[in-house]
Amino acid sequence: MRRYVVLVAYEPGSWESASEATRQEYFAAHHAFEEYVDAHGRRISSAPLAGADTATTLRHVGGTVSVTDGPFVESAEQVGGYYDLELPDLDTAIAAGALLPASYAVEIRPVVTIAPAGPV
Repeated sequence: MRRYVVLVAYEPGSWESASEATRQEYFAAHHAFEEYVDAHGRRISSAPLAGADTATTLRHVGGTVSVTDGPFVESAEQVGGYYDLELPDLDTAIAAGALLPASYAVEIRPVVTIAPAGPV
């Protein structure tokens, strides 16, 4: 099994402006995605994220930490949630991601394991 994080992005405000029927389509797509993952691997965690306008970004600038409001990337689509999964391979992750709502952009990234640091 390989661990993947699936990021879902959509245009800000699309959920708020969605009709009840469209929201039900989104729920059905997420349910189909979760059933597929459960059949082929396992869900470790998932969550929707608050709007990008609530993000706080930290950067090290000239030896100090700079804190700014807003996401680190500005684009028409914003990351709205994630799934942390274990699946056999990328093809299975792609098949699962294809089940999410068609209006989403879905980004799949393998999780990298970092060995713990030795004694200092």
